[in-house]
Amino acid sequence: MAGAVAERSKPTKGKGLRRPKRRIAILLDMTPMVDIAFLLLIFYMVTTVFAMPQAMEINLPPAEDDKEVEIKESNLITIRVDGEGRFWWNLKTPSPDNLPLYLPTAANTPDTVVYKLNSDTLQSLLVTQNRENSKLNTLILIHDDASYDDMVNILDEIDLIERSWNSFIAEKLGKEVGDLTKADGKFSYRYAIGDWEERDNKIMAAAVQQAIERGEL
Repeated sequence: MAGAVAERSKPTKGKGLRRPKRRIAILLDMTPMVDIAFLLLIFYMVTTVFAMPQAMEINLPPAEDDKEVEIKESNLITIRVDGEGRFWWNLKTPSPDNLPLYLPTAANTPDTVVYKLNSDTLQSLLVTQNRENSKLNTLILIHDDASYDDMVNILDEIDLIERSWNSFIAEKLGKEVGDLTKADGKFSYRYAIGDWEERDNKIMAAAVQQAIERGEL
């Protein structure tokens, strides 16, 4: 960066007794700074690692396979998310004696958070039920007023369970996860997302009342 010194012309002497100081003006050439700025910009653009888009892998059935599959009542667990984002579950078909049960909140939840799902509780529930019943199917029902994140949280837990389950089998057999077959016991989580219907509102109203009577809400 180059600088030039320009001496100002000597001012004329005034009437006062104080003699004015002579000042020097410095002119700076900013052209090299522009080159440096562009070099830094190009450097950061080349060396910066951009975040890769995160996508959730979901195994979907073939498009031509539109047949309805009948599932036994004993092989069904239903996870419901009500309008306030609370999670509920029940086995088989709901009835007055078999209403959805409330999944508790996460530990140390701040007072400002109305409800925060305890993911460990949901994961433990799904793992336990799938171990007890190898033919278990999970039905997910989400209220229209619930958050989209609630569905993502459930799918994340399902994906985590499937990956960890198969990793355990692969380590036990000394294989890669991608090389596992059904004969090896490869686990594939069976689930479906259904539509929230009016009858689900009635079921949840009874379940909430029951949870209040038990002191859970």
